[in-house]
Amino acid sequence: MRALFAFLAGGLFGAGLLVSGMTDTTKVQGWLDIFGAWDPTLAFVLGGAILPMLVAWRVATSRTAAVLGTPIPPKPEPLLDRRLIGGSVLFGLGWALAGLCPGPAMASLSYGGMQGLIFFCAMVAGMLIWHLAQRQLLAKAT
Repeated sequence: MRALFAFLAGGLFGAGLLVSGMTDTTKVQGWLDIFGAWDPTLAFVLGGAILPMLVAWRVATSRTAAVLGTPIPPKPEPLLDRRLIGGSVLFGLGWALAGLCPGPAMASLSYGGMQGLIFFCAMVAGMLIWHLAQRQLLAKAT
């Protein structure tokens, strides 16, 4: 049952990215170009995502388990450290340069052609390299 809900949620998320224009790299770069040809339409996508999540977070704080029975993890500490800030900066730079982030990159695999596939493969390679580097750093620290 969890796999079915995950499939449905992922499909809905991908369709939302496609309909909203988040998989269109020129639209995303236009949103990020605030001093040039700025395209403010993605602000509606942002608002449309934040408002339902505010409700979902409110509901989740009053529950101990999800609808399917899995436990809801506790809220993480609001810690701003070097890893979070550095990762955010790298994410933003990559998003601005390529016009895609992980969700839209996966959604655009079906039509993005060779450029979309190359971006996706490079993104996955970067994630794997980071995972391996983290494991090495943790092994050296212990």
